[in-house]
Amino acid sequence: MLKALKIRGRTFNWEEAPFFVGIINVTPDSFSDGGDFFSLESALKRAYELIEEGADLLDIGGLSTRPYSEPVPEEEEVKRVIPVIKAIRENFPDIPISVDTYRAKVAELAFNSGADIINDISAGRFDSQMIEVLKDTQAPVVIMHMQGNPQTMQINPVYQDVVREIKEFLKERAYFFIEKGISPEKIIIDPGIGFGKTFEHNLEILRNLESFHELNFPILIGHSRKSFLGEIVKKPPKERDGATVGVSIWAFLKKVHLLRIHRVDLNRDALQVLKVLLQRN
Repeated sequence: MLKALKIRGRTFNWEEAPFFVGIINVTPDSFSDGGDFFSLESALKRAYELIEEGADLLDIGGLSTRPYSEPVPEEEEVKRVIPVIKAIRENFPDIPISVDTYRAKVAELAFNSGADIINDISAGRFDSQMIEVLKDTQAPVVIMHMQGNPQTMQINPVYQDVVREIKEFLKERAYFFIEKGISPEKIIIDPGIGFGKTFEHNLEILRNLESFHELNFPILIGHSRKSFLGEIVKKPPKERDGATVGVSIWAFLKKVHLLRIHRVDLNRDALQVLKVLLQRN
């Protein structure tokens, strides 16, 4: 049984999963909502909406990691995310905040501004100082699998066995963090839907989500509005919320612990109904 994780007075008892991670992209160019919450006022308004919808955690990102995207300078990322984190913490003191970054300096400033968790798409590989920030703060970390980097990840990604290779990578990175002094119960794994994967790779991961439980860490998936859903339903990103709910239901049945999504309300309502139905004979 996974040990519960306490964050800012909240207890994430994984037996009660899934928990909802609301996305706030403070970027002009994210694939789904780029520019929608770029101003401090709009980001703060979205934070309020997500909390009202039932978000258990807010994930703030200032660096687009969509396929082929070029990273902005560190100073620009800081300029985008730190004021938003400060404002959310001031207005909503109890909501756990995650910062979506692979840069140690951004992570450090985010923690100093009120963030609680690091969501690192590189699993600590892009900035060697990230482990030092985590050791100093003893904060939880989400480690994600990605083949290549955002600029190259969708250029012909190839695997011999996509599920096995992702599991091996996540196990190696998790134990790297543990060996460096990070508590196992503070590590969350993410197979990285859409990060260096083809349409078929993404489906294979989702079909085999239960196998990731073998690693004995909480599992997060970020599937919301992603391009593989567009290939199925033939709709643009902002019209893929219904498709996102479909994957969330599947992930719930596979006992995934955290769902990183744009629309918490739709996913929460669907799973609330499903839970009631499953309780009945």
